[in-house]
Parts: sequence; C-alpha cells; structure tokens
Amino acid sequence: MTNTWLQALSQAESMIPLLGRLGREKAVKVQLAGNTLMADSVTGLMAAFDKHPELDLAQVYQMLERVLASDTTHSVVELESLIAEADVESVLAAHANDGSETPVVLYGFGRIGRLLARRMCALGHTTPGMSLAAIVVRKACDNDLAKRASLLKYDSVHGIYDGLVKVDDANQSLIINGLPVKVIYAADPAEVDYQAHGINNALLVDNTGRWRDHEGLSVHLNRPGIERVVLTAPGKQMKNVVFGVNDADLIDSDSIVSAASCTTNAIAPILSVLEAKYGIESGHVETVHAYTNDQNLIDNIHKGDRRGRAAGMNMVMTETGAAKAVSKAIPSLEGKLSGSAIRVPVINVSIAVLSLNLTSAASVEDINALLRKASNSAELTGQIGYSEEADAVSSDFIGAEQAGILDALSTKVRGNQATLYVWYDNEYGYSCQVVRLMEKLTQSNVNNAEQREEKAKAA
Repeated sequence: MTNTWLQALSQAESMIPLLGRLGREKAVKVQLAGNTLMADSVTGLMAAFDKHPELDLAQVYQMLERVLASDTTHSVVELESLIAEADVESVLAAHANDGSETPVVLYGFGRIGRLLARRMCALGHTTPGMSLAAIVVRKACDNDLAKRASLLKYDSVHGIYDGLVKVDDANQSLIINGLPVKVIYAADPAEVDYQAHGINNALLVDNTGRWRDHEGLSVHLNRPGIERVVLTAPGKQMKNVVFGVNDADLIDSDSIVSAASCTTNAIAPILSVLEAKYGIESGHVETVHAYTNDQNLIDNIHKGDRRGRAAGMNMVMTETGAAKAVSKAIPSLEGKLSGSAIRVPVINVSIAVLSLNLTSAASVEDINALLRKASNSAELTGQIGYSEEADAVSSDFIGAEQAGILDALSTKVRGNQATLYVWYDNEYGYSCQVVRLMEKLTQSNVNNAEQREEKAKAA
C-alpha cells in the first residue's frame, strides 16, 4: 500500500469515533454528496472519499469536530455545504433544535416492516428526528415475540442482521441494539390506544397494504397518540410521494401520505431527469419483478388472475399501476406512460425497462452522462444509481440503497427513441426511500410540536 493510501486510511479511522458520537449523542447524520457517512465502516468511508479525491480529509475531520461542538441535533448535515461556506457557525446554527424525537410505530412487520426496522436501528446509522417506539402485529403463535426477533435477525435474502436483537418477555418488547421497542398485539387498528403505551404525537407507518384510501387509513390517525400516517403502497385520495422527486410538495397539513410503490420509486427519479432535459412524449414501462408473498408457492386458487400459479416455477404476466402512478409525482407525464409486469422466479431485485419517445433526439452517450451526473448529485444520489459493470446480474443489487440503478451498458437510443434498463432492490432500496420520507416528515412533526407549544403559551 502507498503512503498516501495509508494516510487516508488513518484519517478515515480517526473519523469513526466522531461520527459515532454525532449519531449516538446528537442524532446527527452526516452526508457527502447525498451519501451517509457511516460510523461502523472504515471501508465505507474510504469508498465514499475515493469518489471525491478533491477533499482534504484533515479539513473533513475538523468540520466533524465543529459539528460535534455545535448545538446541532436531530439533523442531516451536508459536509460539502459546510466546507464551501465561510461562516460555518451560521450554517450549523440553522440546524439547532430542542432535541425532540418523533416516535415511530410500524403497523405490520413483514418484508418491508422488518427492513424499515433494520434501517432505522442499524449500528452506525442515524435517523434524525425519530426513534422506533412500537410494532403492531397480530399474534401468530405462543412464542410470537421470539419468532419476530428471529425473523428480524435472520433473513434469507438480506442475510444476518448486523446488530443485537433480544426478547424482553416481561415488557412484551424487542430490544434492538439496546433500544426497547414495544410489540403491541391487535387485530384491528381501532383497538389500539398508543398513549396507554406512552406514545404521543407518533408517525405510524402502515406496511400491511390493507387500507389504501384516506378513509381507511384515517382509523390510524384517529387513535390516541398518532399524528401522521405513511402508507408503504400506492395510495388513493392522498399525495403519493417519491422522495427526491416531489417531496417538496409536502405541507404540514398532509397527515396521511403514501410512499408510492417500489417500482414508482425506482423509475420516477430517472424519468424526472429525462423529462427535464429532453421531454417525454410517451412511453411504456415493463417491469420484470421478483415474485412476492401475495403469490402462491404452488398452484392453488387465488383472487388474482395467474398469481395462483407456482411463483418459483413460472414467469407470471400481471399488471402494474406504477407507470400511471408516476404522474402523481411528475404531473407533466399524466397520460403519457403505459405499463405491464412479469413476475419471475427470483426472490428479490427487479428490473424496469423504460421504452420512451423523447421530445428531442439524444444519444447513448448523452443520456448516460446525464444520469451519471445525476447519480453523483447531492439531490439524487439516494435515488439514482449508475452501473457500468459488464458482468452485472440481479443478485449484485441486493442491498442497494438507491431507488433505481441505471444499467448504462444496456442503454439503447435511436433518434428520439430511448430504451433504458433500471435495476432496483424492490425490498431494501424501497425501504431506504421510505425512511428518507419518514425523516422529512418527522422533522416537520418536530416543527408542529413547537408550533403547538407556542400556541398553548399564547393562549
């Protein structure tokens, strides 16, 4: 190894304690061009800094020290913004708050619910402004708590969870990396009084998909202790939000919002960039999607056409509303996209094929360069990934944090006709998007709480 590499490695190692204290003591997440600097991985830091050779790592260390010494709490801090600013203290002062945290309730603890818990409670990762307080499920068996803990810890797709998961039978809780998380058993949301469990002004995330309209989800909102609801599925009569695309449309009065679907999250960021640069006249989205838990493992009756056939043996034609749902995030694409889907015998990671008629002509080189630049921008790093790997296959993208990853070597362009291939981890990549949305909403909830206190004092 060269002296330069060893020096950079030493500097990265020295940042681990600072990042750890920032997350643990102050709930501050530090980002570099949209990528979170994690406190648990020197390798991860080296990979992040390798993309930015212009950075002076000694200066980065000094900036982390200044953030730690400031009043900044429960915030996301962009490192490059601090380095660019002459008056760092003024920038940090804008991040100061009273240290409030919004409790989060996960209603449903299946594939997405457990991945949200993993993401929120990951060692070295910080979710500013919120803390996992409770999980609501139907009791499945006598040793339900132990089963829930085991399913969180061991996952056939995403591997063994790198954290400590314990069962506290006496308090009917899971202890996840030292955080007690109450497990509430209920067959219906109308049964639960969250305030009775010490939970107030909470954000509830419905992972069941059982209710998808405003009226159905309002049952959650009307329960004591719940202030806001997020649906992890496409929703009706509410905003469908793709973080990085239309999250700026959120307002404080949005008490129920949808995080849209995994496919909508995968394709909307890329479509937004192409729409802004070239314009999109029309197009078709074909998703080749991993099979999901709503399909049958062996042939049996099913309420959906074809989904009753054995998922592990067949390619199954089905429908997707993702293409039409894109217009909820990008209104200019209303009525311009059609979509269909094929479920295939793969347990995770899907690919979307975007066949687009652009308003103006382009080239493979131009489109790839455009999306490569977007993938490195602070605004869309978490939403758009970029791959030039010649041997890339679906399993390579398990655990990818981006909403969608362009397979640049597969891009096809002829005049104004473009075909793009977008990989996405339809479980974890989507869950990361949901957490980003939750972070934004809980920051808003903190503001709402402050406003309520001010109104109460004024009264």
